[in-house]
Amino acid sequence: MHRLAPIVAFTGLLIAGHASATPPPAAAGSTAGTSASPADQKRVAAIQQYQHDLVSVVALRAEPDYLLGAAILAKPFENQTPGLEFDALSQRAAAAPGAGPAVHWQRLVACKTQADCPNQDALAYLEQHAADNAAVWIVAMDVAAQDKDAAAERAALKKAAAARSYDDYYGKALAGVAEAVAVLPPLDDTTKGAHDGQPDNPDGVRVLVTLMNMQAYTRPDFGPVDKLCGKPGAGKDAEPAADCLKLAHTLQWGSSPIARAMGLRIQAVLQPARKAQAEQASRDLEWQVQQYSHLLQRSLTDPARASRWLAAARNGGTELSLILATLRANGIPLDAPASAGSAAR
Repeated sequence: MHRLAPIVAFTGLLIAGHASATPPPAAAGSTAGTSASPADQKRVAAIQQYQHDLVSVVALRAEPDYLLGAAILAKPFENQTPGLEFDALSQRAAAAPGAGPAVHWQRLVACKTQADCPNQDALAYLEQHAADNAAVWIVAMDVAAQDKDAAAERAALKKAAAARSYDDYYGKALAGVAEAVAVLPPLDDTTKGAHDGQPDNPDGVRVLVTLMNMQAYTRPDFGPVDKLCGKPGAGKDAEPAADCLKLAHTLQWGSSPIARAMGLRIQAVLQPARKAQAEQASRDLEWQVQQYSHLLQRSLTDPARASRWLAAARNGGTELSLILATLRANGIPLDAPASAGSAAR
């Protein structure tokens, strides 16, 4: 059965014995792993089967968090049994009592064709029920930019700037997946013969499956924001510049490293007097993400570390709060050492 990029990507990860918080996606149809040993191929197949079994079992739940987790786990598979596809499971999650914006955020990618994306019903729900979230209006900015509607793009920027927070709901979705992988123990063959940093314990497998299914998580496209706010000369028009600075502050204290990085970039451009401060904060952020990635890699072969991370992930905080909490729990400083180098520009 053909599978999409996330499955291929974690297949390559297993074979390579390398892990990252945000590993690069493999192209669909990639031959990653085709030269693997029979034992490695068997272990990869066992992990894929484990994920497939998780979807079938978790789909029996009625809670929106579990259904959201099942939907994300189902996304890489094609030719699923009716009712076990991403679209069906995410619809059930959205209709479940207590479902919130995080589920509808996932529905943004429930599209039949690229022209249908983002899902207009999901975006309309978010604009109505999560209007104080800048992430929603950044999605609207992208839609306007694709439609070449400058007025709508500018209006969406103003609404994003007026929002009190930025949340792409990664933490909520991660919690759903982390809860879902706790429902079944991994098959014995998922760890048999593991080597070179591959997961060799049940919780290590759970960490791997969780991370690999979150690597293609739905994020806003910051291209229109960068075009309007992140280029030299963006501050020539006083009104957009004021909106850009308000949005930059919100992004810096938002839910994700990506948002924080963009907020710091805008600040560096529009407030030259604070450029050095913003660049240092960017270096610290890059350091934090790198160190978090290293800790996740080590958790694949450290059951205690893996268990602690899964427990923290199930709490449902933001992506950035989880990164900082994980670093603190492991005694890693949040400030980049001088040897860490300059931030990417």
